[in-house]
Amino acid sequence: MPPKQEVAAWRPAVPGVVEVLHAHFTDHAYPMHVHDAWTVLIVDDGAVRYDLDRHERGTPDDTVSLLPPQVPHNGSPATAHGFRKRVLYLDTTQLDARFIGPAVDGPDLTDPVLRRRVGQLHTALADAGDELEAESRLALIGERLREHLRPGSATAGPPARGVAHDLRDLLDAHLLDHLTLDRAATLLHAHPAHLVRAFSAAFAIAPHQYVMSRRVDLARRLLLSGRPPGEVATAAGFYDQSHLTRHFKRVLGIPPGRYARHGRAGRAG
Repeated sequence: MPPKQEVAAWRPAVPGVVEVLHAHFTDHAYPMHVHDAWTVLIVDDGAVRYDLDRHERGTPDDTVSLLPPQVPHNGSPATAHGFRKRVLYLDTTQLDARFIGPAVDGPDLTDPVLRRRVGQLHTALADAGDELEAESRLALIGERLREHLRPGSATAGPPARGVAHDLRDLLDAHLLDHLTLDRAATLLHAHPAHLVRAFSAAFAIAPHQYVMSRRVDLARRLLLSGRPPGEVATAAGFYDQSHLTRHFKRVLGIPPGRYARHGRAGRAG
């Protein structure tokens, strides 16, 4: 049988929720990539195997996986028939940067109550007019997530910075500018090869992969806002639509036009 890939995505009118994604993949493997938002993942059928901070993780029954922003991860089916998942992307009004470290240390939360609440939020988000219910359920989810993330450790001071973090800040600031490695090396007073090694060692992703995944993330938001793929390609920093399509398919498994169509269908549902 041919690979099965079903995707529905939309941007709900609920503050704090950047995007909702429902997907069924039989053999698509996500490459290493990053998101600007927190990823709250539940799997309804099958299981997902993923790497986060160089540790292999998984999504067994009743697990809610919480993947923090700016931390590279991948994902692939852990069962022969693939997986069916529902994902919430939450902005930093729900969980701020202090909680990133604890989430990296323990991303898979075995909590049936939290799992049930996340499922209820997905149901509310699918129904237009239920925004108040969705906001209420989101508030309870945020509270329980913060309890899991051990607030005591989350108040610790930030880790020492280095050239890898400086390069990430620079790449973020010039995401759409096609910053060259030589220019970055000049600005940071470091050899280009040292920058690549330091960045890859610190974040488990190469600088160019980081930039492309950030651009794909931006393209997803623009597509779900109704902008056409050709326009999105330029706005998200790609050279043209074919350039966008190549990288978008690598990360999401489907072309941007199809993602946008399923996104419209998801909002209508």
